[in-house]
Amino acid sequence: MAIVSIADGKLIIEVEGWDKIWSLKSRLEVPLTHVSRAYADSSIADSWWKGLRLGGTNLPGVITAGTFYHHGDWVFWDVHDITKAVVFELHDERYAKLIIEVKDPHGCADLVQTSLPK
Repeated sequence: MAIVSIADGKLIIEVEGWDKIWSLKSRLEVPLTHVSRAYADSSIADSWWKGLRLGGTNLPGVITAGTFYHHGDWVFWDVHDITKAVVFELHDERYAKLIIEVKDPHGCADLVQTSLPK
């Protein structure tokens, strides 16, 4: 799981606990101007194929964490419970998507979406 916050015009994702080891990341920062959209999506993790894992962990049904190459894009995952997944679509960044588990995916997505520049 991760903690998502907004500060100084940036989306900040703090990876918690053992997920730091499983995902090989502890923190991600992205300027809000590079976030296209944020939304809760429990179906995003339905497929067992997350892409080519290039650092991290993938135990289907247990955890997907780390960097994956999927359909020509880099995607960062940190998800145990797919019902709590929130997706951040990015542009002009290394990752095309960040797929993160949070306590309240709808509330998190709303917070980020309303903070995006018009």
